[in-house]
Amino acid sequence: VQLVESGGGLVQAGGSLRLSCAASGSTFSINTMGWYRQAPGKQRELVATTTTGGGSTNYADSVKGRFTISRDNTQNTMYLQMTSLKPEDTAVYYCNAGVVVDTLSGRYNYNYWGQGTQVTVSS
Repeated sequence: VQLVESGGGLVQAGGSLRLSCAASGSTFSINTMGWYRQAPGKQRELVATTTTGGGSTNYADSVKGRFTISRDNTQNTMYLQMTSLKPEDTAVYYCNAGVVVDTLSGRYNYNYWGQGTQVTVSS
């Protein structure tokens, strides 16, 4: 599975951005997808996740009501619509795909990451 993010940039506080994550390769094997972010000097943190089909979503408290995660399975693309952006949202945003493989020897979990896209929110 290969993931490529796009859509980052510089925006003023209160503005909006939409991030995209295009998946390729064995996309049929993807169970969950999500967005994570890492600010300078901080650990990578979860922003939002969604299951296959988009039936279940999960958001970090800090972005609830402002960010919306969605998937277009026909295009193998995931989005993160970000509104009411704040300077503390400044970070590198990473796309993640989780794959679960069941074999005779057990269940294996794999995580795939994109290269990241910079989001900078100015005050």
